[in-house]
Amino acid sequence: MIFYGRIRLRTVKCSLISEKIAKMCIDANTHLTEDIENAIHIAQKNEISENGQAVLEMMQKNIAVANRKQIPICQDTGMVVAFVTIGQDLHIEGGGLEEAINEGVARGYEAGYLRKSVVEDPIIRTNTKDNTPAVIYYKIVKGERLHIKIMPKGFGSENTSALKMLKPSDGMEGVENFIYETIKTAAPNACPPIIVGVGVGGTFEKSALMAKEALSRPLGQTSEKEHIKNLEERLLKRSNALGIGPMGLGGLVTVLGINIDTYPTHIAGLPVAVNVCCYLNRHREYEF
Repeated sequence: MIFYGRIRLRTVKCSLISEKIAKMCIDANTHLTEDIENAIHIAQKNEISENGQAVLEMMQKNIAVANRKQIPICQDTGMVVAFVTIGQDLHIEGGGLEEAINEGVARGYEAGYLRKSVVEDPIIRTNTKDNTPAVIYYKIVKGERLHIKIMPKGFGSENTSALKMLKPSDGMEGVENFIYETIKTAAPNACPPIIVGVGVGGTFEKSALMAKEALSRPLGQTSEKEHIKNLEERLLKRSNALGIGPMGLGGLVTVLGINIDTYPTHIAGLPVAVNVCCYLNRHREYEF
């Protein structure tokens, strides 16, 4: 704790933030969360395609080896996206928060022998050699806690994502059809079975941000809004009826989950963003 006059502020040291970020980067790339492992296991039980069953079995073996040997589940260890929620009464001590996060990413990717995939300039494309900078989003809230969620996002699936500014008159049908057509086009190229995050509303960039964070919602946890929950369920059923199947080799399981988040928007707009992730939907979070 530190004191400013009579005000007492809780403190978190930058060194601790870097330490935890480094560990999260390694853990996220070597261990999937329980909900995703369970979903893949259930998918194999439900899959009727022999090719699909074989692919899902290989996926589970790969995940087990990565767990046991503490090695990356996939060679694409992603670009780190960080969602930072910081209490307005918290004091960061010993440096800058953004520098601490990037220091943690650099340390984690070095110590974990994770592939460094970030280039400094999108045109010249010289590798930064430490997988920094991370893409960081901040939210200021009441209180004195610091919550950080990291998502190492691979680009095989990222490249199949899409955003469209629909007209309000397109309504629910337009939203559903855009999401469905995006999945139909994306799934064969995104190492299916995929997980889909969707953002509806807000502005151009807000919808994309919602879609990204929606990927971290646990599989099976539906929207609290009944009409959005029904949309998630309809789209999951329609998408798995495509027959694309695991790794595009045919089958019942093309999509493991579809998470849709919404936000108020302008009377003249209906932004919809679809962020696609392969079955290796990696994320970790920590509260200081």
